[in-house]
Amino acid sequence: MRVLLADDEALVRAGVRAILAADPGIEVVAEAADGRAAVEAARAHRPDVALLDIRMPGLDGLAACEELARVAPETAVAMLTTFSEDAYVARALGGGATGFLLKSGDPYELLAGVRAVAGGGAFLSPAVARYVITRLGGERLARGAAARARTDALTPREREVLALVGAGLSNAEIGRRLHLVEGTVKGYVSAVLDRLGVGNRVQAAIVAHEAGLVAEPDPGTA
Repeated sequence: MRVLLADDEALVRAGVRAILAADPGIEVVAEAADGRAAVEAARAHRPDVALLDIRMPGLDGLAACEELARVAPETAVAMLTTFSEDAYVARALGGGATGFLLKSGDPYELLAGVRAVAGGGAFLSPAVARYVITRLGGERLARGAAARARTDALTPREREVLALVGAGLSNAEIGRRLHLVEGTVKGYVSAVLDRLGVGNRVQAAIVAHEAGLVAEPDPGTA
């Protein structure tokens, strides 16, 4: 596994390099002291993994991660930092990072993380994993609960129609599925949009998915 190591502190780079050297299957092929140099090194060396510190001068690690996703998509990115604030985690994962490792973590955690992202997997330090589970998972559960509360106000037939809208069926397809004339389906769809307080079918489909109502369309009705 070929690794690029980017950190603006030489002592930190030396320490991380020493940990990685304990694994004979890992080779540090390049080092950089800032995000711009890291991007250029990735272009030149095409490493399997880029370990990026978040806070670096010039182009920081978060911006470098986003740049690497464009110029070196074959290089997996893991953020290596002492910081675990929510904003950093969310932006790093949104920018394409598949690993988030804390410098204060166990050395074995660092090695496991590098192996995981190099193999196409993902690795989050335990502290970051707790954030993802509690924050991101909690938000998803909250959206689902809110969507279910909205759809509970619909009649059973309206929920059936909404589920099929969420599955991407047209009014004609819904009519065939439910044995209704197309005009009746159109009336149901309008009523559903009105009762949910949404402006179009796309917004209604999102509510259907979040509420867990979406049913697979019958292949014979497509």
